[in-house]
Amino acid sequence: MTQGIVTVATRGQGLYEFTGRAVAFVRDAGQETGLLTLFVRHTSCSLLVQENADPDVRRDLEAFFRRLVPSSDDRSMHWITHRLEGPDDMPAHIKAALTPVSLAIPVIGGQLALGTWQGLYLFEHRDRPHQREIALHLSA
Repeated sequence: MTQGIVTVATRGQGLYEFTGRAVAFVRDAGQETGLLTLFVRHTSCSLLVQENADPDVRRDLEAFFRRLVPSSDDRSMHWITHRLEGPDDMPAHIKAALTPVSLAIPVIGGQLALGTWQGLYLFEHRDRPHQREIALHLSA
């Protein structure tokens, strides 16, 4: 068993790839088989396995979620009561409730068993920059 923390600096809403850091974590552990569990330690961001080849995929996902859950100052969001931390806060919690905060990736032959075009992303749902922590746990 090996554990660690990866910190991802965000600049606002969007998808931030950290595949290379997870790959390095598994490589450095020197373990041939197992399961890598990732858990983001925040309530207004999430984790995704998503295509990392065409940047249009990320743009379309970001646009979809902005349309699905707009800022609380949008007229359609008048029903929101939690507004203490700004108009992006409660929508960020809603987006995090709709997307995973943990992932489990098999390790086969000392490598993450990701598909050819799959990457690991932190999905930031807040407007301002943050330092997000992702706990990694590699088990046998």
